[in-house]
Amino acid sequence: MTTPDSQTFNKDQSTQEQYFTPNLSGRYKWDTVFASFTWLAVGLSVVILAVLLISVVWDGFPRLASDFWGFLTNFPSRKPEQAGLLSALVGTVWVMITVAIFAFPIGVGAGVYLEEFATDNWFTKLIEVNINNLAGVPSIIYGLLGLQLFVRFLEPMTGGRSILSGALTLALLILPIIIVGTREALRAVPDSIRQAGFALGATRWQVIWDQVFPIAIPGILTGTILALSRAIGETAPLITIGALTFISFLPENLQSQFTVLPIQIYNWVSRPQAGFHTNAAAGIIILMVVLLAMNGLAIFLRNKFQKRG
Repeated sequence: MTTPDSQTFNKDQSTQEQYFTPNLSGRYKWDTVFASFTWLAVGLSVVILAVLLISVVWDGFPRLASDFWGFLTNFPSRKPEQAGLLSALVGTVWVMITVAIFAFPIGVGAGVYLEEFATDNWFTKLIEVNINNLAGVPSIIYGLLGLQLFVRFLEPMTGGRSILSGALTLALLILPIIIVGTREALRAVPDSIRQAGFALGATRWQVIWDQVFPIAIPGILTGTILALSRAIGETAPLITIGALTFISFLPENLQSQFTVLPIQIYNWVSRPQAGFHTNAAAGIIILMVVLLAMNGLAIFLRNKFQKRG
């Protein structure tokens, strides 16, 4: 038996369904359109990247095939057929090791402090905003900062236009990336692990060092190596601080002058002879191999620590 109230309710419900029925066909149509444009953008990016890689390999492979070992062990020369990457390759190794020594402990330590120890106040929020903003600052700005701070102001310590100045400049460049990556890796650790440690009477440092950090270390290492991969390809900051474009000797210490692979490639590209353009393409291939090796190391370390955890 229906009452007037129930009839009124059913009428109102049918009216609402009439006016608020979602347009599912239209919604799915626009979803399809958006997905199509997204796949189109991805496809174009992949095609452009593939064309660039094929072009570089096509231009540089003959140089590597004809004298691969000589290309790696010869110093730069004014004759393209005799020019090599030795000084730039060694300088890159020096710079990247020094960058890792400075950037890794400072960046990870700052990330751990901000995520696990810092109180939630205006000063901490100000630091977080500045770190996120610094991650997007153009690299040339870091080059100008390194020129003024490390090359000129701290010249008695760094030796001026030296490996140490370049490494410290690149360390500043990637520090925001390492800090953000460390914090994201720590946030991925469930809070239940922290609460369980506190419940057993452990101190905050014991919980972080023994429980949280081992779980977060794969993400931290991955973020750090990816940040180093960005640093190895930077040219503008190092040119700004005065890295050499032509060097025919090996660095002896951190205060020695230096060059790196991107700068050597830039030097060859700027020359008019076709032989140097071939050398530049071969140098790009070597640089890409180094980058792939670093990314492969990041994946290996992540998988290794994940299995151990």
